[in-house]
Amino acid sequence: MIDIFLKTLPFFAIISLGFGAAKTEFFSEEASAYLTKFVFYFALSAMLFRFSANLSFGDLLDVRFISAYLWGTAFVYGLAMAVSFYVGRNIEEAAIEAQCAAIGNVGFLGIPMLALLMGEDAVKSVMLVLAIDLIVFGSLIVIMVTAARDGRVSLAALGNVGLGLIKNPMIASITLGLLWSAFNIPIPGPLNEFVGILGAAATPGALFAIGASLASKSAERFYVSSWLSFCKLVLHPLFVAIGALLLFPVDPYPAAVMIAAASLPVAGNVYILAQHYGVAPHRVSASILISTVCSIVTVSVIIAWVVRLY
Repeated sequence: MIDIFLKTLPFFAIISLGFGAAKTEFFSEEASAYLTKFVFYFALSAMLFRFSANLSFGDLLDVRFISAYLWGTAFVYGLAMAVSFYVGRNIEEAAIEAQCAAIGNVGFLGIPMLALLMGEDAVKSVMLVLAIDLIVFGSLIVIMVTAARDGRVSLAALGNVGLGLIKNPMIASITLGLLWSAFNIPIPGPLNEFVGILGAAATPGALFAIGASLASKSAERFYVSSWLSFCKLVLHPLFVAIGALLLFPVDPYPAAVMIAAASLPVAGNVYILAQHYGVAPHRVSASILISTVCSIVTVSVIIAWVVRLY
C-alpha cells in the first residue's frame, strides 16, 4: 500500500504544482485553457494513436470486459439518478449528478498514470473504458438533457451527438490508430518518433492542466458533492469489481485495470457539459475538487488491492 502510494504521489504532486501555479495567477486562466487544448488535441491524441496503432479491433472487442464495465457503471449511474429524483431534482440535474457519480478522469489522468503504474499493456483496457464513457454515457447525458428540454428526442439532437463523437480528438485518434493497424501499415521511423515525443508531453501536461483547472473550482453544496464523490471513488469501482470478478468474469489483468480506471475522480468534461447546459455547474465543480483531493488516498488503496489480482 505504501509503495503504491509513493508511486502515485508524483502524479498528484504535478497536479498540486498546476493548482499552485494557477491559484497564485502565475499561470493565468487563459494559459491553463491553452495548455488543456494542447494536451487534448495534440499530446494525448498522439499517445492514443501510438498505442492503438499497435492494436487490432479484435483486441478491444472483449464482450465480457464491455459487459462488466457497462453493468457496474450503469448501476452507479442509475443509483445516483434515483437518489437525485428522491430528493426532488429534475431530470437535467439528475443526469448531471449521475455523470459525476460514474464518469472518471480516464483521459487526462487514467491513461498516463495507469500506463506507468500498471504497464503499457494497461492502455488497451483504459482506452476501452474511455470509449465506453464517451460513446455510451457521453451520448446519454446529451440525449437526456435535450429530451427534457424539448420534450422529445429529435434527429437533430442525435445528429449533434454523432458529430460530437466524430470531432472528439480522443475517439478520432483511437479510430485512426485502429484503422492504421487494420491495414497493416508500418509506422515510418520519423512518424513513430514524432508521436512518441509529442505523446510523452501528455502525462505532465495533462496532470498540470488538471491542477490548474482545480484552482477555479469551489466546494459549494458540500454534502451533495461529497455524496457524488463517494459514488465515484468507492461505489463505482466496487460495482465494476462485482461485474468484472463475479457477474462477467474478466481475465485478472484487464479486470484489475478496469477497476483501477473506475476508481478515478470525477472527469473535468462533466463540468464543461454542466456549464454548457447551465445545469448545476457549482455542484459539479465541487465534486471534481473533492473527489480529486480524496483520490490521492483512495486511488492508491484500490490500485494496491487490484495489483494482487494478477
